[in-house]
This record gives sequence, C-alpha cells and structure tokens, in this order.
Amino acid sequence: MAEPPLAEPLEPLVAFGRGLRARGLPVGTGRILTFVRAVAALGLTDRLSLYWAGRVSMIGRKEDLASYDLAFEDWYRSLRSTEDLKIELDLPSLARQGVDWGDQPDDREVRSGRTAAEWQGLTEEDEAPEAGDEAAIRIVASAVEVLRSKSFAELSEEERDEVGRLIRALAIALPEQRMRRTRASAKGARFDIRRTLRRSLRTRGEPFDRAWRDRRVRGRPLVLILDVSGSMSPYARALVQFGYAAMAAGRRVEVFCFGTRLTRVTRTLRTKDPDRALHEIGRTVADWEGGTRIGESLKTLLDGWSQRAALRGAVVVLCSDGLERGDPELLRSQMARLGRLAHKVVWVNPLKGSPRYEPLARGMAAALPSVDVFLSGHNLESLSELSRTLAG
Repeated sequence: MAEPPLAEPLEPLVAFGRGLRARGLPVGTGRILTFVRAVAALGLTDRLSLYWAGRVSMIGRKEDLASYDLAFEDWYRSLRSTEDLKIELDLPSLARQGVDWGDQPDDREVRSGRTAAEWQGLTEEDEAPEAGDEAAIRIVASAVEVLRSKSFAELSEEERDEVGRLIRALAIALPEQRMRRTRASAKGARFDIRRTLRRSLRTRGEPFDRAWRDRRVRGRPLVLILDVSGSMSPYARALVQFGYAAMAAGRRVEVFCFGTRLTRVTRTLRTKDPDRALHEIGRTVADWEGGTRIGESLKTLLDGWSQRAALRGAVVVLCSDGLERGDPELLRSQMARLGRLAHKVVWVNPLKGSPRYEPLARGMAAALPSVDVFLSGHNLESLSELSRTLAG
C-alpha cells in the first residue's frame, strides 16, 4: 500500500534548509526562499536537479560542500515521493504584494543593512528565523498558480515576459531510440565471447574477466511544426519560445513555422539571444498572423524532407488549433503520410485547454486518426507536460 502524501508540499523543501542550518551551515531564510522559488518555477523533481538547485541557492562556501552532500542524501532518502515537491508559483503576483525577490544573498541583509561578508561569521543561533520569515515562506506556498495555469491568451505583458523566461528554462530531453548495433558495455545484456577470450589470455585461458555488449542508445530526431496563423496569435510567441528551448536539447532538432506556407526557422533559433531570434522569425515568416493551410504546409514538408534522416523515425510535434481553411482531405492524407514516416506524432492544440472543447473542426477531425498523442498547449503547465511526454 502506498504511503499517504506529505501534509503540505512546502514542508520538505523548508525542512531541507533547516537541516542544513542544524548542521552549522549559514543558510538563512532568504536562501531557502531562493531554493523554493527555483524548485517551483522550474518544476524540479528529479534527484540531480534538486541537488544542484539546493547547492547553487543555499551553499556559498567551498568548505560547506561535504556537509551539504551528506545532508542532501539524508533528506532525499526521507522523501516519500518527489511528487510532493510540485509547488506552483506566481511571480508577478508576489511582486505586486511587495515581495522583493532581488539578487540579495539573504533577506535579513536587506532588513539589517549587513553585508554578505558580515553574515559569513554568524553562528547557528544567529541564523534562526526572524518573526515574519515563516510568513514570507508561506506566501510562496499559498500563491495561486497563476503563471503555470493561466492561459497565454490572458497574460499581461509583464506576465508574458516572465512566462517566456520560464519556458526557455524548461529542460527538454530528446526522445531516445535503441540502435541495432551494439557496443562494449561494463554491464550489458549480451555476452561478448570474443573480448572475453582475448582477456583470458592474460589469465592462462581462465575467463575471469568477462566482457559484455549492449545496444547503443541515441536521441531520436525531434521536429516541431508551429502554427503562427492569425487564430494562433495569442499562443504563437510562447510556442516559438518552446522551440527555442528545444534547440538546447541537441543537434537533431528541426523547427518549422507555417500559416499559409512552410518556413524553416531552425538556424534562426540557434542563436544565443532569444529576443533576437523572435525578432528574426517575425521578419522571416511572411505569413505570421495570416491564414491557415495545414495540409498544404505538411505536403511541402513531406515532399522536401521525407527522405531525410531528420524526419524519418522522428517524434513530430504539430502545434495548431486545427482550424484548417484548405481542403481537409488533403490534411487527412498528409497526416497519414506523416504517421507512416514518423515514430510518433504529437498534436498540441491550445483550444483543448477548455473543458468544453470538442475536436469538431474539419481540420482537427481529419487529422486525429493519425495522431498518437493529443495535448493542450494553452499555458505553461501544458508545455511542461509536453516536455515530459517528449522525454518518454
């Protein structure tokens, strides 16, 4: 029987900070807040991400690293489930309430006027929480999940900028595929008799040192096809930023935009400046906020890329509301053709975020039979779900 979840999702994060403080490390409330903010904003749940988030946000001295490693191992083993760490955060709302997140190393530094160097020599008692610190932490937990659950169409300009930064910070992993060819492995699934016999020559023919082989694993190609037509204008900017984040996953990523025609924007998104990339795409894609020709755009893609390794066996993500103005039968045939070439076809439709949505549009109804996964893409949480889907 599974154990019940923790009473409150914030408790394990705060407990970790207090555990470090109990070991004599100078971890104040400000650093704990920074750690909580990182976990909440990026949706961190795996062991490695939690380790580095805590190390970067709460450790400032090299001599504290050994104690931090021990404390982290004890804390992580005490967790019942990493699902308890999914905390949602509304940064603009907190800013309007007067909570200054700033870049200060500790919130007490602001209140007392002390410098970071003065805090270095504080004892454990000096690091005890002050009155109101617990309330400051509670603001993080009690904040309504506006940014992660609010539709892109309803965001203010300030919120849109903050969401853009969070989208670009998403850790998107390429889907993997197991190759037929094998390679030497420390502990594989297949016994390598040739290498074992060669090694046995060192031990007078006794096969003490056995060798193994395993199938190679590499990332599958990822192809993003983004609808930037007029009906998708509230969501197009966020989807392009998701494409920018996907480019960091590896070299086997291709991104296309379409309205009435298809435009490849892969090279544009490889720049290190996201604002410049968005500006260049807006200048390059001539049919931005124009009409929608999904079937014709897919035909252009398949005619030009069907024989390339970037598309064959790839995971294809098509982001569109499905409001096709062209021939739905053309869309149906091209989606079937795409389904035969790709390993998996994922359709992301922002309209699916509405509980009353039904895929009754001609284009969407024609495409669905060839779709493997149907997701919404109307907010930050749905894009996080998409990134988890891509990782398998």
